[in-house]
Amino acid sequence: MVGFSCKYTVKKSEIVTFAVNIARIVMSIVKKILRPLPNTLTLCNLVSGCLSVVSALEGRLCLAGILVLIAAVFDFFDGFAARLLGVSSPLGKELDSLSDVVSFGVAPSVMLYVLMRGALNVPESESLFDGHWLLIVPFFVAAMSSLRLGMFNLDERQTTSFIGLPTPASALVVVGLVFGLQSSDFAAMFDLWVSRPWLLVLLSMGLGLLLVCNLPMFSLKIKSLSPKVAYKQWLLVFGVLAALILWDWAALWFIMGWYITLALFFGICDRWRA
Repeated sequence: MVGFSCKYTVKKSEIVTFAVNIARIVMSIVKKILRPLPNTLTLCNLVSGCLSVVSALEGRLCLAGILVLIAAVFDFFDGFAARLLGVSSPLGKELDSLSDVVSFGVAPSVMLYVLMRGALNVPESESLFDGHWLLIVPFFVAAMSSLRLGMFNLDERQTTSFIGLPTPASALVVVGLVFGLQSSDFAAMFDLWVSRPWLLVLLSMGLGLLLVCNLPMFSLKIKSLSPKVAYKQWLLVFGVLAALILWDWAALWFIMGWYITLALFFGICDRWRA
């Protein structure tokens, strides 16, 4: 009986070891198959941004905004997939930045460009190069987005928070403005905004400067649910819920405005206390 028990224990151990080895082999194969997934998602981000540009130039601003939101979803999941699979690489980092320049820099700039054309009443047969030089201002956002992403890649401080406004947040401000035009209750307010060229210039310049400013802005990552630790994120969450309940299509504009207000306020307070 003793010998039988010993042999049985050995066989059970071998079975466990065999199962573990098989699981490792399967996981290795799955990992190799899924290795291109993060970069594939990043390229989907890029394509969504390109389609947003095309939609904006065709006058379909709402569709252009939706495509920027889709790009933001791909941008979130490419990093998530890379961390989950443990396949982060320098190529993925550079590809992500290049895609973000298009989706969150160029696409919103083109949307602002189209809105600026309408505000200036530029005829369809004329363009920027026919003397409508104010149309170049929206591309200040694209230029500063590119600069901000380059700085982000070199800045080791931005691991748990941001320095300056993140490019997706800047893009969502523009998308929120476009969506606000579809609002049943606030359309008049947004129509007033997009019909004044100087307001669009102010928005373009403001977003561009926020992108490269040296103020810390909190991220959405919550390390603890305690209000004492994550009070900034909780304030943002309450604002998001209020906006979604009260402002339908205009909610995104107010959400981004609330985030920027909170980030600037706490950033200035943190800088002052330091």
